[in-house]
Amino acid sequence: MYADYHLHTYYSDDSDYPMEQLVQHAIAAGLQEICFTDHVDYGIKLDWKDSSEIYHPEEKAKLPLMNVKYSAYHAEIRKMRERYAGQIVIREGMEFGVQTHTIPQYRKLFHTYPFDFILLSCHQVNDKEFWTQDFQRDKTQEEYNQRYYEELLRVMRQYKDYSVLGHLDLITRYDKAGIYPFEKVQDVIEQILKQAIADGKGIEINTSSHRYHLSDLTPSRKILKIYQELGGTILTIGSDAHKPEHLAADIKSTTDKIKQLGFHFLCTYENMEPIFHKL
Repeated sequence: MYADYHLHTYYSDDSDYPMEQLVQHAIAAGLQEICFTDHVDYGIKLDWKDSSEIYHPEEKAKLPLMNVKYSAYHAEIRKMRERYAGQIVIREGMEFGVQTHTIPQYRKLFHTYPFDFILLSCHQVNDKEFWTQDFQRDKTQEEYNQRYYEELLRVMRQYKDYSVLGHLDLITRYDKAGIYPFEKVQDVIEQILKQAIADGKGIEINTSSHRYHLSDLTPSRKILKIYQELGGTILTIGSDAHKPEHLAADIKSTTDKIKQLGFHFLCTYENMEPIFHKL
């Protein structure tokens, strides 16, 4: 199965990639299945007040950071499925950037639309983002690394409407202090993985580690090894695409690395249920 399960379009605040263009590019690239996972980050982004199904990308430039325009997103995915039926499988997902204080909003959203797949990610803590360094500022490297994983674990213990954990060690991407010793966060990471396995959830392999020139996979091989030892079997793979050049990037080579690590399956999803595909 050649699939990309982490894709952003012009419905995300940080992408201008037209949805239909992405579908056409995916077909041309030989992808068999894709899942749209546009951003929702309650706490730092606003919802659209207009419920119209018409979406105009130029609206974004006139507004503050916005979440997905939900009704338009759902309608366009439905249209893409009808238009490209028989050429590619298209799934409806989202990437939820959940914080403990925003959980009620995600519960409501999840039960409003017929999702196939949800990435659970942690992009900010206390409404402070990592990529801007707002979260890391005035903290030691130990403090912001520990706090990141602790927040994710707290969310997981309360919130269950998701499929896999997105880019689990994301904080490493934005750690300007360098590589933080894994042993110092190993205990909380093991708790995260045990919680995911107990809840029937999985983890994502995010191939953007290559374009960010990280020294390891995302999540790292150490995390993947522990996940495997704990009995974890649910893995998805996604490019975290925001532009055409990101689509499906490094998925085939990373799939080979996953196989070398001893994993036997990658998953796709339908109606929030994993489908296992042998590597």
